[in-house]
Amino acid sequence: MNTPNETAITIRMHEADNVVIVANAGGLKAGTLLDEGTRLLDDVPLGHKVALCDIAAESTVVRYGEVIGYALEPIARGRWINESMVRMPDARLLSELSTEVRPAPELPPLQGYSFEGYRNADGTVGTKNVLALSTSVQCVAGVTDHVVRRIKQELLPRYPNVDDVVALNHSYGCGVAINAPAAIVPIRTLQNIARNPNFGGEVMVIGLGCEKLLPTRLIPEEQVLRLAENAAEATEIRPSPILSLQDEAFNGFGEMVDGILQLAEYHLEKLNRRTRETCPASELVVGMQCGGSDAFSGVTANPALGFAADLIVRAGGTVMFSEVTEVRDAIHLLTSRAKSPEVAQALIDQMDWYDNYLSLGQVDRSANTTPGNKKGGLSNIVEKALGSIIKSGTSAIVDVVEPGERVRKRGLNFAATPASDFICGTLQLAAGMNLQVFTTGRGTPYGLSMAPVIKVSTNKTLSRRWHDLIDLDAGRIATGEATIEDVGWELFHLILEVASGRQLVAADRLGLHNDLVLFNPAPVT
Repeated sequence: MNTPNETAITIRMHEADNVVIVANAGGLKAGTLLDEGTRLLDDVPLGHKVALCDIAAESTVVRYGEVIGYALEPIARGRWINESMVRMPDARLLSELSTEVRPAPELPPLQGYSFEGYRNADGTVGTKNVLALSTSVQCVAGVTDHVVRRIKQELLPRYPNVDDVVALNHSYGCGVAINAPAAIVPIRTLQNIARNPNFGGEVMVIGLGCEKLLPTRLIPEEQVLRLAENAAEATEIRPSPILSLQDEAFNGFGEMVDGILQLAEYHLEKLNRRTRETCPASELVVGMQCGGSDAFSGVTANPALGFAADLIVRAGGTVMFSEVTEVRDAIHLLTSRAKSPEVAQALIDQMDWYDNYLSLGQVDRSANTTPGNKKGGLSNIVEKALGSIIKSGTSAIVDVVEPGERVRKRGLNFAATPASDFICGTLQLAAGMNLQVFTTGRGTPYGLSMAPVIKVSTNKTLSRRWHDLIDLDAGRIATGEATIEDVGWELFHLILEVASGRQLVAADRLGLHNDLVLFNPAPVT
């Protein structure tokens, strides 16, 4: 903690707020006088709230101009407010939400921005050139991991235009209720991940041979069509993209591996012909996500992401924000931003579906907030959600993408996902994301091998301590060294540099990549 004589730096988000958060790196000591005359009665850690007035028991605690809770006890002016002192409000009734829309006027187009990407036959553009080994069942994961190591060591050096080879391992495919209605979520997720722009349409599928999820279901439709066309015209003999380990042609593990390597080499040759070319910024499909959030997430990094999101939309590109439980308590601020009443209703429907899903598990949205979130100053999921949605910017929400679906429209999309970092990332990959921006206040080494992940810190303390893990420091906004617009533009330019392959994100430079995690709301047998 700092001395009481240090100049206090505090942040008030809205004139109606009766709290501020402390922005001094070491927090503030009891006795410190704030600019507006409040004297601290307690030591207050970085990011935590201070009462600006006396708050009676059961009276509202207000931040972002919204009620984030009710005082469980009388709170004197100058006291440190932590999560144990605040009762979370009841969830807003979805049935009372209006679908009347008042989207903001469209911002002027942003022209002249481009990046160097890989154009695909289906019209999408990749930011990486990656060979993906899709899998139809978790049983083969050990084999695919072995093969990926062999490919990287023995084959990849011969194909300099190919960035990487990855195994799309997962825990699905067998021992599951494959025909249950909710099984469509993990199945279409795997189908659409195989179509991610960064894989160039050259996906191969490794199966076992007896699994419930048939490998043929994972082949992108355009790849199946090419196989049929080639067979009919006999212009090129393409091998089947599917290889099953139980195939009787294989005699032992060595032959299985040799078969996969041979198939991989065919696809590597195809991918190696791809080269980067200039593409307009309208071909960006950027996922926005946050993890390890703190009280600064909604003050610095997420507003900067929101500004950059508006720039991408103005350039004709696509942005998706996600994480249902981190949207649920701010949904009333989003429905009016929908492009149409139908989109507003789709937003409400996704909130309702997830409420029911959580109810079946005998929990509610309060299960979202982590111990780290609270240590970082967030009292509950309501406060977290109000800071989370800011990364959506101000543009109209043009569509709602259900879990596992692909984006259909350019512009700002809500891609419904759980808030789990790994599941959200997996579903955004399935939606067609070619680059992700990820904000964190507490810190996380999260990364994806399939798409670059730009890591943005919410506070300077984290960016200094994790200097080689963070790509962009938005904490400068809190200290007045930069504006939201400054960092938003900086992020936009960084996105273009990373998408062009001219700059490596920390996660790629260090090889820090998380596994895919499917969202499977269906029964497991």
